[in-house]
Amino acid sequence: MAIGAGMSCVKYLLFAFNLLFAITGLIILVVGARAEINAHPYVDLTDENFYTSAPMILIIVGLIVFIVAFFGCCGAVKENHCMIVTFSVFLLLIFVAELAVGIAGYVKHKDLETSIIKTLNASIAHYETDPKIQKNFDIIQTDLMCCGINGPEDWAANKLPIPASCCSGDKTVACTPASPDFHKDGCYPGILEAMKGMALVLGGVGLGIAVVQLLGVMFACFLARSIRSQYETV
Repeated sequence: MAIGAGMSCVKYLLFAFNLLFAITGLIILVVGARAEINAHPYVDLTDENFYTSAPMILIIVGLIVFIVAFFGCCGAVKENHCMIVTFSVFLLLIFVAELAVGIAGYVKHKDLETSIIKTLNASIAHYETDPKIQKNFDIIQTDLMCCGINGPEDWAANKLPIPASCCSGDKTVACTPASPDFHKDGCYPGILEAMKGMALVLGGVGLGIAVVQLLGVMFACFLARSIRSQYETV
């Protein structure tokens, strides 16, 4: 069914938007997957559930985006009112999900300091008895080239020997403060920076793409209203 010239322009803008929408879906998926991979073992050092759930939410949203983009493209090309309305509803739901992740990302990064220091202090004492805690500390101390929470003295304070991961060299040789490759800085500042960066990336992607998708909802609503009015005038 033919529509007016103005709405015809909206129709092609909506079709072009869906191509952009598919690209944003890929971006969301990649960002979510990277956050899911890079978050461990850092997420185990905070009791904030946001850092566990947010990457998975973005991955799911990224997959749904491709289905939604299909409805949008077909609805725009065929001028199908039902498909365009379905597209608008899905897009609006995705907008709300991304907006929630974005806002939570910016809010939660302010609560990290208390959460991380609390979890680190509670877990370091179990380094020798809990394989998961041991693995997390070893990965972080190796990756960030750090030792302990605020410094190497944290190990002695918990009556524990300095782990081999506090040194960068030969792991078969005992790691001591006299070792040439000994990590002298604590891990807390590096962990905090990594987690805050993750929160800001998740928040920025969520909010930024949500704004773009809100434009898609507006285009779809304009087109759906035009198509419906055409049917009503026949």
